[in-house]
Amino acid sequence: MHLRLDLPHGSLQLPAFLPDATRAIVRAVDSADLEACGVEALVMSTYHLMQSPGSTTIQSFGGLHALTGWRRPIITDSGGFQIFSLIRQNPKSGSLTERGATFRVENTSRKINLTPEKSIQLQMSYAADVVICLDDCTHPDDPLKTQEESVRRTIQWAKRSKTEYLRLVEQKRLKEGQRPLIFAVIQGGSSRELRQQCAEALLEIGFDGFGFGGWPLDSEGHLVADILAYTRERVPAVFPMHALGVAHPENVRLCAGMGYNLFDGAMPTRDARHGRLYSQSERGLAYVYITDERHVKTAGPISPGCDCLACTRYSLGYLRHLFKIGDSLFQRLATIHNLRFMIQLVAGLREAARA
Repeated sequence: MHLRLDLPHGSLQLPAFLPDATRAIVRAVDSADLEACGVEALVMSTYHLMQSPGSTTIQSFGGLHALTGWRRPIITDSGGFQIFSLIRQNPKSGSLTERGATFRVENTSRKINLTPEKSIQLQMSYAADVVICLDDCTHPDDPLKTQEESVRRTIQWAKRSKTEYLRLVEQKRLKEGQRPLIFAVIQGGSSRELRQQCAEALLEIGFDGFGFGGWPLDSEGHLVADILAYTRERVPAVFPMHALGVAHPENVRLCAGMGYNLFDGAMPTRDARHGRLYSQSERGLAYVYITDERHVKTAGPISPGCDCLACTRYSLGYLRHLFKIGDSLFQRLATIHNLRFMIQLVAGLREAARA
């Protein structure tokens, strides 16, 4: 069982939750706040970063770490999720070919071309610790024909990504320990046959780790637990596996039990900014809604026993006051709390795995 990933910018204890710093920022908090929460790594978006601040700007700083002041590992996604969220959800926003994806930037005449090779080139120029192959991301309810096309394309793109990755590792003369790890993404929707086909092909190509590809929720918002479990079983336990986009605390707990090691998503930080705070009860996860009138004069913390800045220094009543007057301090303290909750959650899962 993988308990640690050794990366160019430090070791990552597994399982781990990685906040989404989509545009090189976790909204409302800075790098020092993230370190104080115990966050070990971040996920950043290649698609969004290439637009703003722009690839040449990032390269002029020497990579994302120097730009952001974040000293720990960074995983960059490939742009594959935007194929789903933008192009597949709205064909007018772009197109797909065997070569790659073309995105039409909203409210402009500009187009962005993203190929498997370009995605790897950008991620390595950003000095990421883990780079991910471009994949053709789908929804679990998409038709079988769409899933078959996605798997075929994902496998071909993974081959091209690996070739480009090896070329750049050689060109940059990166030694073991200096090179970023490279992950491929297993697609196949709700088809077990396609998931197996994709996993076997990607294992044959050879990668450092893998991700569960596709939207992880069905049309009713439920976790596709059976397919997640089946896909994890297709990959030997020696390889770390990323449950891409899985961020709900209970779903993280469930997927960790299946053998997934890495989790990311914007849900905890988005919930925080909108006043849905996480707490631990005897029954498990409980929500504290900051708009609830009963918290006006609550002198206690969000979650008893939590050691975050918000809980050790401020009352729930004060946090509600900050929220009601629209002060940005609420967003910072709430984000710190929910992130600390997620870090404590995965720390508990690590201890259980060791036991």
